[in-house]
Amino acid sequence: MVTTTSTGRDRASTGRDRASTGRDRQHGHLALDEGAARRLLEVALEEAREGLAEGGIPIGAALFRRDGTLLGRGRNRRVQDGDPSVHAETAAFRDAGRRRDYSDCVMVTTLSPCWYCSGLVRQFGIGGLVVGEARTFTGGHEWLAEHGVEVVVLDDPACTELLGGFVTAHPALWHEDIGAGD
Repeated sequence: MVTTTSTGRDRASTGRDRASTGRDRQHGHLALDEGAARRLLEVALEEAREGLAEGGIPIGAALFRRDGTLLGRGRNRRVQDGDPSVHAETAAFRDAGRRRDYSDCVMVTTLSPCWYCSGLVRQFGIGGLVVGEARTFTGGHEWLAEHGVEVVVLDDPACTELLGGFVTAHPALWHEDIGAGD
């Protein structure tokens, strides 16, 4: 299932003409259709798997320009670094470096972003968000859509399985990560 939201409308219904390459002809940038979103998600999934292999929480993210250029990638490193502020989205954002404008960017994450990371997307005006899954945790992706961010929720089985297995095996660490009680 794919859910696409942008200020209450499915982007595909806005009448923009997309070439078979997944690019928006009018603007020359990557359209957030399911195929394009799934290709971008692969980078975030690689990061999540690497984080799990390091003994961390398997959440990955990547920041792309709309033309498909990878700007930065990262994973949740709260456990590895002992730093509660190193979420996957913040790591990818930091890895991307400074930009004057983020409206042409897409944050791709394996899990619905928490309020901290949703705030980052909103604060810096990141124009698009691809969410691998929102079953394990539902963060602020709907709020971001209400504020004009184009949001695609993929409900990806690999993302759900990866994090779901971690939550089952490490419930106390998961609850610490999301700021919930045991």
